[in-house]
Amino acid sequence: MPAPSPARFAPVVLPPLPSYTKGRSLRQHGAQHNTLTAPTDSQTEGGKMEHRDTNFNILLATDSYKVTHYKQYPPNTSKVYSYFECREKRTDPSKNRKVKYDKTVFYGLQYILNKYLKGKVVTPEKIQEAKEVYREHFQDDVFNEKGWTYILEKYDGHLPIEIKAVPEGSVIPRGNVLFTVESTDPECYWLTNWVETILVQIWYPITVATNSREQKKILAKYLLETSGNLEKLEYKLHDFGYRGVSSQETAGIGASAHLVNFKGTDTVAGIGVIKKYYGTKDPVPGFSVPAAEHSTITAWGKDHEKDAFEHIIKQFPSVPVSIVSDSYDIYNACEKIWGEDLRELIVKRGADAPLVVRPDSGNPLDTVLKVLEILGKKFPPLENSKGFKVLPPYIRVIQGDGVDINTLQEIVEGMKAHKWSIENIAFGSGGALLQKLTRDLLNCSFKCSYVVTNGLGVNVFKDPVADPNKRSKKGRLSLHRTPSGDFVTLEEGKGDLEEYGVDLLHTVFQNGKIVKTYTFDDVRDNAKLKDSELEELLQ
Repeated sequence: MPAPSPARFAPVVLPPLPSYTKGRSLRQHGAQHNTLTAPTDSQTEGGKMEHRDTNFNILLATDSYKVTHYKQYPPNTSKVYSYFECREKRTDPSKNRKVKYDKTVFYGLQYILNKYLKGKVVTPEKIQEAKEVYREHFQDDVFNEKGWTYILEKYDGHLPIEIKAVPEGSVIPRGNVLFTVESTDPECYWLTNWVETILVQIWYPITVATNSREQKKILAKYLLETSGNLEKLEYKLHDFGYRGVSSQETAGIGASAHLVNFKGTDTVAGIGVIKKYYGTKDPVPGFSVPAAEHSTITAWGKDHEKDAFEHIIKQFPSVPVSIVSDSYDIYNACEKIWGEDLRELIVKRGADAPLVVRPDSGNPLDTVLKVLEILGKKFPPLENSKGFKVLPPYIRVIQGDGVDINTLQEIVEGMKAHKWSIENIAFGSGGALLQKLTRDLLNCSFKCSYVVTNGLGVNVFKDPVADPNKRSKKGRLSLHRTPSGDFVTLEEGKGDLEEYGVDLLHTVFQNGKIVKTYTFDDVRDNAKLKDSELEELLQ
């Protein structure tokens, strides 16, 4: 689909999560290339990025069993240090998986920190609410009221932890540390893994961004092979996933993660997330075009499909317009209505305002090839410099049904085999892009690797005999680049030695304050396809 002219969208402000209330014993109150773009120092806590959800209660945002963990660490523990990674599969049982996801796109931590962890997140009311909830939840007084009251009194409710992370948008091979968390007060050793629950939800934007980028690589490969250029690559995969996700917040996070790699979206919530939590130099980071849905076609009646088509394309003469054409018979629509009845209207449209025909049923590959064949007979294609067929610039196709990373690969392979350039098509993906994903896809994991007990630092790890994939890292960690450009995680504090060079983990959060931020332009720049990757794709 051609790139639309930039247009201004009103940002969507996500509603706050409701406070947790339970039972009549609870108070009914609102509880409240290869360079990475450098981070920007955050000026003040009350500055541009002040978007914390004040109704959110971090004391209730953890797995139940973590409420009891402060009693379980060794006596005289004064520090817990943990890390997050997308584990590398040493033995992969999914032999049939076509995409290996060897690298991941790090994205979404800044959103979590701003929305949930920064500032005064502990108040007397939230402590009381948590105390009452957990007393009933466990049928016992296991809640660490003393520990949370200490944080309230000594730190004015700010969290005494430090988080170091790779720059947002970084593309990092699996098996490397992505961020670390450690307590900064000996009395709050237990806090490090309390926040695991909320922090590990970063698996979702990481996975969406990674899966989206892998599809971008597929599209880049076949676009280069069938056209010789990457023109309009950023508009080749459009987000159709808004209605298919589990919540409004999921929509905003997931859509923003897709926009790390592409610029086309119909999930408006993502625009609000990006503008609010990252910021861009452009008015908006994502674009769309006028498009028909089945109701705007079928409302005219089956005998008036042509009238519906004609009316809609006349409404939008100077911008691209996408029209779903399979309400009754996609092939008749392409051959008779578009190819004959309305042909002259289509031919008059410019390259900046093409008709985009949208099939929406049937086998995706078969349907795309047949639609291209029919349209090619009615609107004779040209041959590009690579010897592939390209429809006239006033007509294109978008396939938005049944598109996931595997069917996308099948369709572009099929088009290439039938000598059709990828210039002719864009794709829309919904549930597969934003919802059909789990934490297990990239094996996202948060583990403790270092503790201080009785004043002595100890490197700790897990190594389950039944699953070598779950072996965790030891000690304090750092991330480095080798002279050849490879990433390497150093364990047991070895990265402190000067010979290994600079640590790529930057402090982003310290004692309740965000100290480094990234714009969405930084994120996109870090995540862009590198020349070396494109060369590798074409080998």
